[in-house]
Amino acid sequence: MPLKSKPTFGITLGDPDGIGPEIVFKALQDKKIRKLANWKLYGSASNKPMGAQRSGLMSLRALEHAVADLKKKKIVGLVTAPISKERIQKSGFKFPGHTEFLAHEFKSKKTVMMVVSPKLKVSLVTIHAPLKKVSSLLTISKIVDTIVLTHQSLKKDFCIKNPRIAVCGLNPHAGEKGIFGKEEQKIISPAIRKAQSKKINVSGPHPSDSLFYQAANGRFDAVVAMYHDQGLIPIKTLDFHHGVNMTLGLPIIRTSPDQGCAFDIAGKGMANPSSMKAAMKLAVEVWRKKS
Repeated sequence: MPLKSKPTFGITLGDPDGIGPEIVFKALQDKKIRKLANWKLYGSASNKPMGAQRSGLMSLRALEHAVADLKKKKIVGLVTAPISKERIQKSGFKFPGHTEFLAHEFKSKKTVMMVVSPKLKVSLVTIHAPLKKVSSLLTISKIVDTIVLTHQSLKKDFCIKNPRIAVCGLNPHAGEKGIFGKEEQKIISPAIRKAQSKKINVSGPHPSDSLFYQAANGRFDAVVAMYHDQGLIPIKTLDFHHGVNMTLGLPIIRTSPDQGCAFDIAGKGMANPSSMKAAMKLAVEVWRKKS
């Protein structure tokens, strides 16, 4: 691919005390990855631990710098290495994570976190919320928005003409007609019917204990899960090292490796860069389809 046709993507290195810098530099050692795009790095890498306050501040400044360049169109998208939510919030960051911050900066009222892996694509209705609060956070409109954004992404970003989307129930056996919970009857089913009225090929609510097996074997193109672990456990069980977090609903492309900071192995050369490579590949693939 000629140099002039390459996009320029930003990569934030994440928390400098975590594995972010390591997996980025390892990924860029791969010639195939390096040639996909022009990669602009934001952040700091140090051989010595910076400590919680300083490392949080450094990861925040990197993110702010990258967003400024996105707004100036100096980069076409962003790949974000892991941050420590605890550390970055100590530096004045007032958001639960990258997704919420980027939504605020780009004035995106509706965003969805989709995790993409070789066998599964899963969108989440709720993300970073205590399990005991999930039920109260579920609304018909939030589920409909998740289904709609998932449908749009499957068509535009993955070139699937008629996406097949399955929606998880919240409770065991998808509530068993109200025996194990009423959320399916009162919230999830009405949301599915509303999405179907928009001519979206969506079904459910399905019992989540069997749905992911069906989706991984090709029956569905994506699954909409009600909460974080419901969707991510199957993905990480099937393919721990190749999951990619993709934010839907933003005016820019944003992906990230489905990894944490892993402070316990940082600086030891043990971090696996596969998820970072996958995040970089996916960002470029989406850009190509939109260009």
